[in-house]
Amino acid sequence: MSEPKAPTPTPGDTYKGWLFKWTNYIKGYQRRWFVLSNGLLSYYRTQAEMGHTCRGTINLATANIVVEDSCNFIISNGGAQTYHLKASSEVERQRWITALELAKAKAVRMQAESDDSGDECPMSPPPAGQSGASRNSEVQSTLRTLGSKVEDLSTCNDLIAKHGSALQRSLSELEGVKLGGDTGDKIRQVTERATLFRITSNAMINTCRDFLALAQAHSKRWQKALQAEREQRVRLEETLEQLAKQHNHLERAFRGATVLPASQSNPATDSKGPSSGKGDASDEDDENEFFDAMEDVQEFITVPADPKYHRRSGSNVSGISSEIGMDDQSLDEQSLASNPESPQPQELEPVKKRRTRIPDKPNYSLNLWSIMKNCIGKELSKIPMPVNFNEPISMLQRLSEDLEYSELLDKAAKCQSSLEQLCYVAAFTVSSYSTTVHRTGKPFNPLLGETFELDRRYESGYRSLCEQVSHHPPAAAHHAISERGWTLRQEITLASKFRGKYLSIMPLGSIHCIFEKSNNHYTWKKVTTTVHNIIVGKLWIDQSGEIDIINHQTGDRCHLKFAPYSYFSRDVARKVTGVVADKEGKAHYVLSGTWDEKMEFSRVMQSSRGGENGTEGRQKTVYQTLKAREIWKKNPLPDGAENMYYFSDLALTLNEQEDSVAPTDSRRRPDQRLMEQGRWEEANAEKQRLEEKQRSVRREREREAARTANPTDETVIEDSINDTPLKIDAEETTSSDISSSSAHQDNYRALWFERTDDPLTGEQTHVYKGGYWEAKDHGSWEICPDIF
Repeated sequence: MSEPKAPTPTPGDTYKGWLFKWTNYIKGYQRRWFVLSNGLLSYYRTQAEMGHTCRGTINLATANIVVEDSCNFIISNGGAQTYHLKASSEVERQRWITALELAKAKAVRMQAESDDSGDECPMSPPPAGQSGASRNSEVQSTLRTLGSKVEDLSTCNDLIAKHGSALQRSLSELEGVKLGGDTGDKIRQVTERATLFRITSNAMINTCRDFLALAQAHSKRWQKALQAEREQRVRLEETLEQLAKQHNHLERAFRGATVLPASQSNPATDSKGPSSGKGDASDEDDENEFFDAMEDVQEFITVPADPKYHRRSGSNVSGISSEIGMDDQSLDEQSLASNPESPQPQELEPVKKRRTRIPDKPNYSLNLWSIMKNCIGKELSKIPMPVNFNEPISMLQRLSEDLEYSELLDKAAKCQSSLEQLCYVAAFTVSSYSTTVHRTGKPFNPLLGETFELDRRYESGYRSLCEQVSHHPPAAAHHAISERGWTLRQEITLASKFRGKYLSIMPLGSIHCIFEKSNNHYTWKKVTTTVHNIIVGKLWIDQSGEIDIINHQTGDRCHLKFAPYSYFSRDVARKVTGVVADKEGKAHYVLSGTWDEKMEFSRVMQSSRGGENGTEGRQKTVYQTLKAREIWKKNPLPDGAENMYYFSDLALTLNEQEDSVAPTDSRRRPDQRLMEQGRWEEANAEKQRLEEKQRSVRREREREAARTANPTDETVIEDSINDTPLKIDAEETTSSDISSSSAHQDNYRALWFERTDDPLTGEQTHVYKGGYWEAKDHGSWEICPDIF
């Protein structure tokens, strides 16, 4: 006989009862008290243990339920926990199976909702009022409850179909049974299956009753809410129509105001629009009232608010209208035409047509033996690195690629506010890394004295010059000047560390950007570049570290953080964040984006200290900002870039032949030219010749330096580029003489740059001393050495 019937399981109820659990081969099945609650199945030895001792628990959300026979079933969560259970009868077993399947469906659904709510909560905006928030919460709660009931109905429906089919089979078998000894068994079997069907049907009926009651309770409330939404939509449409009419009226009024006589307009703001005639206090109230509408009605806010906000706040704090309209307004055609300092339209100057393609990269397989066979019998320092690892441009040309988005500096030069200007400088800093995302090839190491000029006065208003000023350590100096009011200079020395799986490249040296009109002088340093999968796997590049951009004129500062890639991070890859603050540390702008795609900036209206950061125990600063605006976006790569070393449009033109450049220009380097043409074997041979020629020139320069330092000493300096020992013929030469001669090994001086101490950073750096562009104008390159 079976035990007294347990209550029919209903979705969400706690279900309890006795089951037999398999323990081991000695004790076999043992009677245990099982409790099913909140998606967890727990068991105890007796009912008295429920308050203090649980013998085991299994989570049904990840469990698998398998029926073995009429009374036995198995619950397993993938191997860690497995319960072999047996009920006292098939009916009792089915009660448990029904309860377990309902509980499992509910647990899976709750887990999915928990994950979704965890993702969506941070994105939800702050509530406008308590009533709206509570109403929205109530609707969401009701929908979740209804969804839960629908899922329960679906589960019960599946169970009814299953047991109904079993009952139908039993009835069919009963019809074909002849009266005999097995009649009683068949009738008992049909009775049990009918009981199972009744249990499942009762669960279905209970769930339907709950669903119907819930739907009826909320039906009228939803009808009222729907009617309210319809009425609100009608009101919004009417309001939008009125705003559109007001917008057109203001636009016509603005057009009429821009043609006022000069005596009635503000001379300081003629190119930007009429000045405001209202008092400062009323204007400030208007700004506070219309924050939400600024992005939609730029004309209404930009023109009157910009001049009066600068009068009220000073030149170092940008107005809200400036954040919205300055970047577009300062670059429109009317503003450029009315600005006497702006360059003339480009159509008046002949613009050279630049190339848009280079020969496709050959599909040469990298054979390790072909590299090693060229190294037999050679000293380690003289082993040439094959061009298979290179791309057909030099490091000087790669350095000039920082000017790919020079228009950001053009916009920065036009900013009235130093804080806005700092945003554009920060965007320019990030943009210089956008060309590296797919560029795993190594640029050619420049020869000592090698130069590269980039004259883009007619296209972009600037021209730049790079020179390799040192070989040990390798250092390149760069100077760019623009007709649009800015100068950029830098000296970069590369230090690298091989970590086994990856190579870290640390650029040393500072970058300077000076704006002519405001005398703002910015400095910053580059972040670390990491090349992953050096030994095995596909190469990929990451940028990580922090940058502090400092305005030495005003004390403003921008702190940028390049987040390193992490497989376990939920943030977007290649993420960059930054904050622009004044000299008191007050934040004015927030920047965010990725260094390979785009950057956005938004004005900070208020900042406050938020919750604690769990990893460091520090409070996070919460910035309340206006809508973010795009400040920089990466240009798309040209068609077929994957076959052209992933070069950008600018990079494709860097190695283009030009007749008037210096003899030391990278365009004239033969091994680089041969590689670009796809003749890699010849390029390897030419590269080896150039490196050996450079060593010979250096040895001769070191001998000359030694003779100049100590003419009477017969010191013969061998190949110092390989760090070999010195051979001393004079026996009486002391160690101090050796160190003295070593200190004067190389007397090389750069041709177009001179070494000086930087007063801002305290570093020794090379600064352009002039003469290059004058020599180009006269075509006099006699002072240039023969390095190729």
